[in-house]
Amino acid sequence: MTAVPDEPSQRPLRVATVPFASAYVDAVLPEAVLRVGPAGSPSPWLDPEFLTEHAGEIDVLHLHGDHDSLTVPEMDAWTMAVRRTGVPLVVTVHHLDTLEGADTGTHPGAARTRHRAHLRALLATAEVVLTLTPGAADEIADRFGRTAIVAAHPSLAEPTPGIGRETRSVGLHLGRLGPDVPEPLELVRATLSGALSGGGRLRVDVHPDVDLATRLPELTELADAGELELARSWPGGPAAWVRHLQELHVAVLGRRSGTHSGWVELCRDAGTRLVVPAGGWHAQQWSDVVLYGNDPQHGLDAASLTSAVVAALTRPAPARVDRGWRAEQRAAVRRVHAQVYEQVAADSAVA
Repeated sequence: MTAVPDEPSQRPLRVATVPFASAYVDAVLPEAVLRVGPAGSPSPWLDPEFLTEHAGEIDVLHLHGDHDSLTVPEMDAWTMAVRRTGVPLVVTVHHLDTLEGADTGTHPGAARTRHRAHLRALLATAEVVLTLTPGAADEIADRFGRTAIVAAHPSLAEPTPGIGRETRSVGLHLGRLGPDVPEPLELVRATLSGALSGGGRLRVDVHPDVDLATRLPELTELADAGELELARSWPGGPAAWVRHLQELHVAVLGRRSGTHSGWVELCRDAGTRLVVPAGGWHAQQWSDVVLYGNDPQHGLDAASLTSAVVAALTRPAPARVDRGWRAEQRAAVRRVHAQVYEQVAADSAVA
């Protein structure tokens, strides 16, 4: 019997992701594709000259973000370069409005105006649009006339065995006190009020590099008076964040509202109830969240935050997530991405 030779192996699809890597990008990227660099922020793939010179080295270009530093004319020039080179563009819409709490520009709302102009240019150019929730997909259809494929946000990390939550503990992480947390003292006071009213205790974490004596001396005063616990931390990566969250009964997301949030998934993996700003589609990511008011147009609704913390504390804690189901979900999301890449690459080859 004559042996039948094996079919020649097909080379993996070459995919450039922007950004090159992140916890989310790593979670959704199919194992069979070849991720093409270089790394760097902002990504070199956002440079029209670099894209034009290296377009032949990739089969698919997938934009997740990392583009808010571009001006509107720069984004227009980049999308023109994408169309000129013929590289198929896939865009995942994570946020339908900018996340910055303070605008940078010549007039109020400049950051939001720029972000929306970016989306118009990107969605007019993309071969395929992805997003994370049905609500966001409906918004994209209404505002931009594009149909978006919904692929759920997958798990980012598994919980650490043996770490249990402290009953009625409330955590608020202020990070580096950046522009996405423009009212930190008001956040602390409203969260503290809710924690005490719900019979709980508040822990506030701040990045170790922040000079609290200059930036937020009132926080130190509250800690010295014994009204809250103050910690300096910045967990390194999703697994460390999940471990941090496992110790809490309730976590409060202090950043102003966005369309989606990786914090929802971290709390889901940790089994920790999350209090999150309304205005996005966080409740479609995970139904077990409590909403409060905090958006760029109206600012913080302190009373709603206090009430949300009380509600979160008085509900039973969420059950630990089914790890088998989360693994299946991530595999399914990767299959969706693989199918999209294969389709747009095949369409480009015959165009």
